[in-house]
Amino acid sequence: MRKNIDFLVVGSGIAGLSYALKVAEEGKVLIVTKSDADDTATKYAQGGIAAVMHTPDTYNKHIQDTMIAGDYLSNENIVRMTITESTERVKELIEWGTNFDRNKDGEYNLGKEGGHSEYRVLHHKDSTGLEIERALLDKADKHPNIEIWQNHFTIDLITPHHLGEEIKLFSTNIKCFGAYVLEPKTGIIHTILAKTTMLATGGIGNLYLSTTNPKIATGDGIAMVYRAKGVLENMEFIQFHPTSLYNPGEKPAFLISEALRGFGGILKNHSGNTFMDKYDERGSLAPRDIVARAIDNELKNSGEECVYLDCRHLNANSLILNFPKIYAKCLSTGIDLTKEMIPVVPSAHYSCGGIKVDECGRTSIQNLYASGECSSTGLHGANRLASNSLLESIVFSHRASIDTLKKHKTLHYQSNIPDWNAEGVVLNEEMILITQSTKELQSIMSNYVGIVRSNLRLNRALDRLNIIYNETENLYDISIISVEICELRNLINVADLVLKMALQRKESRGLHYSIDYPPFKK
Repeated sequence: MRKNIDFLVVGSGIAGLSYALKVAEEGKVLIVTKSDADDTATKYAQGGIAAVMHTPDTYNKHIQDTMIAGDYLSNENIVRMTITESTERVKELIEWGTNFDRNKDGEYNLGKEGGHSEYRVLHHKDSTGLEIERALLDKADKHPNIEIWQNHFTIDLITPHHLGEEIKLFSTNIKCFGAYVLEPKTGIIHTILAKTTMLATGGIGNLYLSTTNPKIATGDGIAMVYRAKGVLENMEFIQFHPTSLYNPGEKPAFLISEALRGFGGILKNHSGNTFMDKYDERGSLAPRDIVARAIDNELKNSGEECVYLDCRHLNANSLILNFPKIYAKCLSTGIDLTKEMIPVVPSAHYSCGGIKVDECGRTSIQNLYASGECSSTGLHGANRLASNSLLESIVFSHRASIDTLKKHKTLHYQSNIPDWNAEGVVLNEEMILITQSTKELQSIMSNYVGIVRSNLRLNRALDRLNIIYNETENLYDISIISVEICELRNLINVADLVLKMALQRKESRGLHYSIDYPPFKK
């Protein structure tokens, strides 16, 4: 089936929905999401969204905190732009129906997380992302110009390559004409022609055995741009959240929000002793890269499986009131966090790099935008400051919508696009091969490309990845298209980017820590 649409949006989290709501005022929008519309990384964001709301906080303080957390690799102009626009964008979320917690005086009850010098994190208990997703999805569902295709998988961007033209890497003449979209239930591959396309496909957490990301986080948008020969950057910077619940076998790993440490929780080792002070003067509220490396070091030295977050000294009623989801989850595993320490370990959580975009969310490919975790805006640098991700999404989606609408009426559909060639043969052993290769890939990345790295480990990982790549490409060529084979190919493409960019960085900086290079010093 072929479909012409004004605006194609791939992804239904905060980045995709906020963009869709704004461009829908000028044309028809199709949102394509690979799972249920609310199954997004946004939904899993517990802590909140950072924004300067009132004194004693200032934009300059937030800017400085972001630069420090990013190990000064962040683009200061982009940081300043994003932070100074934060207040208006958050107010817009509130106007759209998002309910953030307030205190008894009716003021917003702001939280404080690692790396922040002031209380500036707006939240809805410990389910902030879920509340934002609810409000935006409710508004999108009611908009007459927005259509949502749930459980549809975007295979690839449509570019001049599909017209038989040779595309050179990073060429400025590459255009996006839409995308090929698989309907898994029927096996139909739709040709969606769009005047503009927005990628809001989320992260890459399922490169690893343990991740806080939903199972849909397979780097699809990043891989599509990679194959379309667009520009990507900073893929070596993968944030491991220091505190996911240690509950072997559970996937995704349950996130123990950093807000709990901001509330007063303290990290302790197996003996019940604090340890963060010997790594950083900010203790348990140091930025995530420092805390994750500290925990990794403690576990390697002790041989233990986890460390602990101690909240027993905090007011029990306040804990339950402010963190009901975390309290209930811990209780379901036999832990009463008001009386017992919570076992925690680091898990893959967030990709700071991705599809390179400018201040308006424009990629290197014409008529293609990217926003959210799949993009690299320059905000996060070498390490994302807590609760800056939701903020980045709404700022860049807003700016992308303005840029889109400026040129929308001058754009046209590409009419001579061929339909997808779906010829192939299904192999009986296809699924077992895909499953096994996925496990091998995740094991390679977890063992060799984790919190602490070395050139030896990275090169070993690259050698093993090449074997899986060749096997998977051969399988892809003789198989009918399925979500599983596409996701595996995407993960392999993204792993290749992570490894090669990690090998190119000859310093330890932020989330990329190598035993072969000294730490970056400003």
